[in-house]
Amino acid sequence: MYAVIKTGGKQYRVAAGEKLKIEQIAADIGSEIVLDKVLLVADGDNLKMGRPLVTGATVQAKVLTQGRHDKVRIFKLRRRKHYQKHQGHRQNFTEIEITGITG
Repeated sequence: MYAVIKTGGKQYRVAAGEKLKIEQIAADIGSEIVLDKVLLVADGDNLKMGRPLVTGATVQAKVLTQGRHDKVRIFKLRRRKHYQKHQGHRQNFTEIEITGITG
């Protein structure tokens, strides 16, 4: 059984027992969260597709860690113009483990 969920402006295909890093969610480590924006639920040959969401379908997850990704370095240069710009960015994430899918 798997589901397609939407969180943080992205879509993820998840199944029970999987771990994934999503955009940061304000939740404590070890707490249970419910993701209710479910776009699709598949169980064998049975497929439920929402328009846009599947009514009554939820995905339960446990928050494992909160952290930050590796730094992405941005360097801009205009040749012969004495222009250089250095910039960096570290995106926050929440690592979750999918515990169950209902729908």
